[in-house]
Amino acid sequence: MYSIHKTVELPIPMEKAWDFFSRPENLSTMTPTHMNFRILNGKPKPMYAGQLISYYVSPFKGIKVLWVTEITHVTDNSFFVDEQRIGPYKLWHHQHFIKPIKNGVLVEDIVHYAMPYGFIGKILNTFLVRKKLRHIFEYRSKKLIELFGSYEH
Repeated sequence: MYSIHKTVELPIPMEKAWDFFSRPENLSTMTPTHMNFRILNGKPKPMYAGQLISYYVSPFKGIKVLWVTEITHVTDNSFFVDEQRIGPYKLWHHQHFIKPIKNGVLVEDIVHYAMPYGFIGKILNTFLVRKKLRHIFEYRSKKLIELFGSYEH
């Protein structure tokens, strides 16, 4: 089992942050363009527990993957969880927290994932997947700051 933990502070009110993050159609905005992210269903409805979201993504050039996630938990203006139902991982559990801070919000992502294919999956994670996921979450933070501005302490 592997994990990723990433935070970004944004100078926007909670309601604006929740409105953005709770809309599946905004996933493509936060995904690197070279990954050709395309949502198949799940939009434009606001998020709800039990919602299935299907999309195609190209994690590596020339590889197109169907990914289906289920929103398993939602606490409005605070927290939601998506879990992979179909996709490239043996397990994918992604917690999204949006917490109020002075003059903005703290957006926190905690991902736990497991690779398929035993030892081969472990090697793939070490040399490819971990780097790719770090890049995706770095891109996401930069894009959010581009969209909403830098947080001033």
